Amino acid sequence: MNYQVVIPAAGQGKRMKAGKNKQFIEVDEIPLIIHTLRVFENHSLCSAIILVINELETNDFEELLLKYKITKVKKMVYGGAERQNSVYNGLKSCHNEDYVLVHDGARPFVSHKSIEELIRKVEITGAATLGVPLKDTVKVVDHGIVSQTLDRSNLWGIQTPQAFRLGLILSAHEQAIAEGFLGTDDASLLERVGQPVSIVMGDYTNLKITTPDDLLIAEAIVKRK
Repeated sequence: MNYQVVIPAAGQGKRMKAGKNKQFIEVDEIPLIIHTLRVFENHSLCSAIILVINELETNDFEELLLKYKITKVKKMVYGGAERQNSVYNGLKSCHNEDYVLVHDGARPFVSHKSIEELIRKVEITGAATLGVPLKDTVKVVDHGIVSQTLDRSNLWGIQTPQAFRLGLILSAHEQAIAEGFLGTDDASLLERVGQPVSIVMGDYTNLKITTPDDLLIAEAIVKRK
């Protein structure tokens, strides 16, 4: 099954404290976004990449795509006020294909194996996401005091890509817009309208680069690979 992928890369990543879009930060001397794009550029089942960017950074992204010979980016569209708005702009730009993946630009280490397991699942269920069981004990804290310890056996850390039938996720986004709902991820937009979202085991190395400490881990993963 072929798929297209929407990659939001317009956020400024304030927690990184880099003074610039974290997508341009280098990991092993290559910009973070290029690591991510290469995953899909080199995956035979990916038919197109829709890259969602900040309009002011258009020239920067164009130069990177040319320099690193990324050819599957068929469209660059501009992001919105929130990640959800940016993803919706990307989804509207997808060509008429049954399935679409949504993947964070700052997750450079997702494997082809994980992607293929994800798309096998979405063909059956219509909506699926990568995730991993939580390792740490999770507690609810209220005003600095622990109020509850949650049952870890049912808790997963959700990753991307998330995969959907294109019409299904577009409809969920449009309903969220109409009702003023802002979700934490795209899967949550389907959950709220009663559409089941399947979980597919991901990999703990499929981390999202968010803070300076994450860059240290990313460098270690690159060296290991």
